Amino acid sequence: MVKFKNMYELPKLDYTFDALEPNIDAQTMEIHHDKHHQTYCNNFNAVMEKYPELNTKPAEELIKNLNNLRVSEEDRKKIRNQGGGYINHNLFWEIMNPANTKDERLVEEISAEFGSVEKFKEIFTQSATGHFGSGWTWLVRDEENKLKIYSLPNQDSPLTLGHTPILTLDVWEHAYYLKYQNRRAEYITNWWNTIRMI
Repeated sequence: MVKFKNMYELPKLDYTFDALEPNIDAQTMEIHHDKHHQTYCNNFNAVMEKYPELNTKPAEELIKNLNNLRVSEEDRKKIRNQGGGYINHNLFWEIMNPANTKDERLVEEISAEFGSVEKFKEIFTQSATGHFGSGWTWLVRDEENKLKIYSLPNQDSPLTLGHTPILTLDVWEHAYYLKYQNRRAEYITNWWNTIRMI
C-alpha cells in the first residue's frame, strides 16, 4: 500500500516570531503557528487521505466547492473546520508580513466603498469586536466584485459563499489570550499596527 504523502503543508513564516512585537507577542505567534495551525494542517490531511481523487486539489478549491464534494457529511464538516482553519491561517500570516507594502489600488477601492480607510477600519473593528465566540472577521470581494466586511463563525471561509478573501482577523482566543487575556478590543486595536497593505 502506498503511504499517503501530505498534500497540505504548514507554510513557513517569512518573518520571525517576534517580528510583530509588541502588537502580537512572540510566544503567541509560535504557539499559534507551530501548534494550532499545524494541528489544523494535520487534521485536514488526515481526512483528505480518505479521498485520493480529491487530495491533489488546492485546499482553497475544496473549500470553495465544499457543498459539491463527494464525501460523507461527517467528513464535509471536518473539511469545513480543518481545511478552513488551514487556509484561514495561511492568509492571516500573509497579510501581517512586515515586508508588505501599501496597496494603493486597494486603498482607493476601500476609500470609495467605505468613505475612507479610517471609516473602513472602524466598521471592520466593530464587526470583530462584536463577533460572539470564536471566528474571523473578513474584508472580501463578493460575487459582484464589491468590497464587503463581515464576520463568520469558527473556521468558516468566505470561499463557501463565492467570495474572495482579502484581509482577515483571527478572533479566536488562542490568537491573543496570552498577551491580552479577555481584552479582545485591545488586541484588535493593536493588530492594525501589523497591517501595512492599507
